[in-house]
Amino acid sequence: MISKISILPALLLSIAVSFGACDHDKAATPAAAQSPASIASPDAASSKPALPPDSGPPPPFDSARAMQYVKEIVAYGPRPLGSANHKKVEDYLASHLRHDEVEDDSFTADTPEGKFPVHNVIAKFPGTRDGIVVIASHYDTNYPLRKTTYVGANDGGSSSALLLEIANQLRGKKRDGYSVWLVWDDAEEAMKPDNEVPFLDDSLYGIRHLAEKWEADGTLKKIKAFLLADMVGDADLNIDRDTNSTPWLEDVVYEAATRLGYQSHFFARTLPGVSDDHIPFVKRGVPSADLIDFDYGYNDVFWHTPQDTVDKLSPKSLQIVGSTILETVGILDKMDPLPPK
Repeated sequence: MISKISILPALLLSIAVSFGACDHDKAATPAAAQSPASIASPDAASSKPALPPDSGPPPPFDSARAMQYVKEIVAYGPRPLGSANHKKVEDYLASHLRHDEVEDDSFTADTPEGKFPVHNVIAKFPGTRDGIVVIASHYDTNYPLRKTTYVGANDGGSSSALLLEIANQLRGKKRDGYSVWLVWDDAEEAMKPDNEVPFLDDSLYGIRHLAEKWEADGTLKKIKAFLLADMVGDADLNIDRDTNSTPWLEDVVYEAATRLGYQSHFFARTLPGVSDDHIPFVKRGVPSADLIDFDYGYNDVFWHTPQDTVDKLSPKSLQIVGSTILETVGILDKMDPLPPK
């Protein structure tokens, strides 16, 4: 695995190390080093899905309210695994989802820093079609930075708030399509810097547990698509194409963005293999797309530093990603059949 920071200039490397921001989640893996299970086949890359015609108004999304949620999450301060602030954010999510069908997937993770309680939060919105679309975000902050002022406004905060607003748009409405499950997954961030423990050996604890659980109980077979939102609030928004994601599903995302007039914010760059929350589902054959802007500040200088603050974000970016995700779900609802996994 090539870490993101390994390709930065030496000056930026020294800055990142000084803040302890060395656990490289969402890191790029060279294509030659990827396992066959984690990358799409050439045939899948070359085939385009059959898309339904564009119909109906754009999906509603309250970007101002979503931005307020970001500010409220960040106001708790750093929320690393095992901290009091982490528990406060769990309670915050529960309070907003109190009228919804919510599953709490709780377990104890054995990490290089010891054993920690982990809580995945799943809010379920039923549909009329047989199948599930999962939309996910992690909500914890970087553990090695726990003694700094790092609050992860973009990395974890923006996407967690985005899902809360998506919940608002789904709540109380009968879905004429697939069921939508929103997942706030926990313990995504590595516990040790990846120069001490490889990232994929020390991260994604919550989402790995959930994928294993759903594989064991048969839920995994019902999942039609897995959409991950990560680092989506950057005011200078450019969502990257990820070669670990499913090509046809990214094509659907791009079509959704195009229908809304947001295509210029999507897929101008390609990252060669992003290791992120979608990987446990990719490895199990679930069509997955990681919606991530992995260029946060010049050369990603704000990522995993105390400079990841609300002033770098924009409600417009939340609007673009939130509306595009909802439009993507709407397109998937009308696709019959979906492309093979």
